Amino acid sequence: MKIIGVIPARYASTRFPGKPLHPIAGITLIERVVARCRLSRVLSDVVVATDDARIAEVAGRVCRVEMTREDHPSGTDRIAEVASRVEADGYVNIQGDEPLMDPNVIDAVAELLKTHPMSTAGTPIREAFEYDNPNVVKVVVGQAGQALYFSRRTIPYLRDHASAPVEHQMQQFPFLKHLGIYGYRRDTLLQLVRHPVSSLEAAERLEQLRALEHGIPIAVARVHHDSIGVDVPADVLRVEALL
Repeated sequence: MKIIGVIPARYASTRFPGKPLHPIAGITLIERVVARCRLSRVLSDVVVATDDARIAEVAGRVCRVEMTREDHPSGTDRIAEVASRVEADGYVNIQGDEPLMDPNVIDAVAELLKTHPMSTAGTPIREAFEYDNPNVVKVVVGQAGQALYFSRRTIPYLRDHASAPVEHQMQQFPFLKHLGIYGYRRDTLLQLVRHPVSSLEAAERLEQLRALEHGIPIAVARVHHDSIGVDVPADVLRVEALL
């Protein structure tokens, strides 16, 4: 099965303009993400999908680049444009702002595409500050290993422990944090982007809800790695310290 890793990369960012080209310990963010993807055992190739010539010039030094339209509403739509030109059985969407992404997580998500139309990853919530943080997306997974729902709210709601401290609630249930990595089979991806933005997707601002709302099952790989993303300039120092 031929599976390609695709990294969407935009120059425009409200909180961090030009983020993909910002140096992380002397190497641009986008080059570091590509390097992590290159360590995957499953990916056949790595492609950067961008609408910016500056990013294309830098990324082109280390991998294939596909120029895409500027008006895509989500990374999924941008990857679908790549899929319309670059043939493969499946595609893994790797966030362009995670220079510490574990290649084993990429492989786990890619492997699920052999038996599922769409896949992603979740890791246990370990820190209390993530429990109520709307920027930390939660996922509930059923017995079959498929996502039941994703939310910026803390789910499930522990009725019998709702008044207890957060640390106590975290001991009562294995809450899962969603990692922003997705795998799609080609036909599933092209089918998904034909649907308009769904009501749940618009409400939570989570593109994966479009798939669930239209009946596309999402298999969830349970992993222990917790990637650190670069969302704002201050995150650069955190990542450099870890490197």
